[in-house]
Amino acid sequence: MSRSATVWRALIALAVVAVSLYVALTTPARLGLDLRGGTRIVLETRDSLTVRADADATDRALEVLRRRIDGLGVTEPSLSRSGERRIVVELPGVQDPRKAAAVIGRTAQLTFHPVLGASQGPAGPPAADGSRVLPDPDTSGGFLRLGPPALTGDGVKDAAAVLDTRTGGGWGVDLAFRGDAGKAWARVTGAAACAAPGDPGRRVAIVLDDRTLSAPGMQSSVPCETGITGGSAQITGGFDAAAARDLAALVKGGALPVPVTAVEQSTVGPTLGAEAIRASALAAVTGLVCTGVFVIAVYRLMGLLATVALALYGLISYAGVVALGATLTLPGLAGFVLAIGIAVDANVLVFERAREEYARSARRSADLRRPLLAGFTKAWSAVADSNVTTLLAAGLLFVFATGPVKGFGVTLAIGVLASMVSAMVITRLLAEWAVRRPAVRRRPALTGLATTGRLRARLTRRPPRLMRHRRRWLGICAGLVVLAIAGIGVRGVEFGVEFTGGRVVQYAAEEPADADTAREAVADAGFPHAVVQTTGAGAITVRTGELSNDEQVRIQGALEESVGKVTVEQDELVGPSLGSELRAHALIALGVAVAAQLLYLTVRFRWTFACAAVVAMVQDVALVVGLFAWLGKPVDSVFLAALLTVVGYSVNDTVVVLDRLRELRRVQGPVALAGLADRAVAQTLPRTVNTGMGALFVLVALAVLGGDSLTDFSVALLAGVVVGMASTVFTAMPLTVILQSRYPEDPAAARVARARAADRSGAVV
Repeated sequence: MSRSATVWRALIALAVVAVSLYVALTTPARLGLDLRGGTRIVLETRDSLTVRADADATDRALEVLRRRIDGLGVTEPSLSRSGERRIVVELPGVQDPRKAAAVIGRTAQLTFHPVLGASQGPAGPPAADGSRVLPDPDTSGGFLRLGPPALTGDGVKDAAAVLDTRTGGGWGVDLAFRGDAGKAWARVTGAAACAAPGDPGRRVAIVLDDRTLSAPGMQSSVPCETGITGGSAQITGGFDAAAARDLAALVKGGALPVPVTAVEQSTVGPTLGAEAIRASALAAVTGLVCTGVFVIAVYRLMGLLATVALALYGLISYAGVVALGATLTLPGLAGFVLAIGIAVDANVLVFERAREEYARSARRSADLRRPLLAGFTKAWSAVADSNVTTLLAAGLLFVFATGPVKGFGVTLAIGVLASMVSAMVITRLLAEWAVRRPAVRRRPALTGLATTGRLRARLTRRPPRLMRHRRRWLGICAGLVVLAIAGIGVRGVEFGVEFTGGRVVQYAAEEPADADTAREAVADAGFPHAVVQTTGAGAITVRTGELSNDEQVRIQGALEESVGKVTVEQDELVGPSLGSELRAHALIALGVAVAAQLLYLTVRFRWTFACAAVVAMVQDVALVVGLFAWLGKPVDSVFLAALLTVVGYSVNDTVVVLDRLRELRRVQGPVALAGLADRAVAQTLPRTVNTGMGALFVLVALAVLGGDSLTDFSVALLAGVVVGMASTVFTAMPLTVILQSRYPEDPAAARVARARAADRSGAVV
């Protein structure tokens, strides 16, 4: 081992840990709305009669919305454009989506009109020149005939809510005009002042979104033709404080250049977010402790050092998320915890290779430096390939997913990169330091590398000959896939609201509610077809089709009359068009995942190996989807995150075995592939079991302690890890042997290998 290389590794590790510690202590995490509570609204711009809703118009609309929200006083709002026509608005702390949607989604077309006279006809659409007939705000049942607008809200420089304490007129909105708008205001008020007292023409109408806010008459002090100068005006109309402030924010923000429609809306209560943080943190600590104990029990001193590196991995991952300014979401926390299993995998790969190298040594030397170096060197290829496949899945989540699930892709990718630093730099540094210590050199068994382990010893004594029955294994796997497809066909896939459109509201009752009572209350509120579910903890979930905010409040009121006080814990609304779009994106993501993995594996291996790995991966996906169909569990964006992670895990496990098979072929030459495949499985099975156990500890902790929000996610991943380990042995390897035998690189060498196998066993293997 080069001393200079060790020094550089030590400096890199020290710098990474020091920077990570500084960032973690000085920079607070940016929590998503599902963790700190608030409302998230996705708006979609639509074409108007005069303006096309392209990217430029959407950007202008975004700036108008930003000014409006700033006027509302929301703390740390977030607005961003998604695609050409989508605007994502996040409002921390806002628990009433009705207010948020009503204020930010209005077009706010403010206009000032001369009043031409009274009208007996009903309100109608504006004429081509902008004249219109609208209700008179001061007369019940009366109407005003308005002339074309004299000026618009674009001329308003500032707007502020004020309380008239001098005259007792209540709340109003003071307007300040800019430039020529002040002159236009003086002209329209001067013309109105020339009308006789009592004449409707003495009034000026202030109209917002085709609704007359007020139509004040000119006082006798306003001079004819000169009008109100000074560039200011006041809107009155019986406002309370909140209405005056909202109107001021709308007017000051300006008019939206194009109409906007809410296509998605979600609200999370603060208590649910706090509980999710607590549960995820507990799951992370529990999973890390259990994994650490397991690794120490198996690899002794090396396991202890790996556990230290795992703790530092957690620090590096967290600092990476914080430093990049990434939003930490609930699925993101799950990705953070899940990456612990990936970090364990790299350590296990290295330690198992080091054990093999020590066992091969003709002279059982107490010096473990050479086997350890060989372990890190030879494991690098498998570590890199397996992590790249997981990074591909994380990248697809970032590209195709939306909202909190995108955060899962970010934290998973950061976790993968941090795991490589943890295992290949920090663990290596600590392990090299340890094996140089005289006390360790005198007791090599303490390291855990001088023993082969019970599983490896048993496999060495009686190596499995699984490939003799490769067609049998493939037949069994095909039967399981048929069973999964039958579940999809018989039970159907229950798509979540994100993929179908509709609304799901989760209420928290003070006392456990009876399901029948809750259903009856929702039906009496006018929604007999709503799906209502309750839990013993007092949670009531109501799922409907399209549902307005006012209708949601009506359901809440009906529930309170039947079961007592309820609060909204989580509220999710997805429009049908967005639901179908997300469903299409999910299918595209899975298709691209398969293609990307196939392409990468074809480059790194031969196409026969790649096809076998991808078939095993597709089988794992089908089995997990079929399991959810049989269990009746919903398929939503969080499930999509789990499914793409299963894709990465499945290929991850297969790549390790294929990498070993490729290595054995290079060393052994033209030997029967079935025998080499059995040896590859036997040599990598301890790694598969130990890595799988590390991942299972974490996932069980998430399933049990992570809360209801992560239960289905954890179940999907648990199933994916189990079937992924099995598919490597019983699908990928048999299929590799069959394809490679049928399409060998060197047909002559393949014939020699088969002949040698026949001579040894009397049958072609």
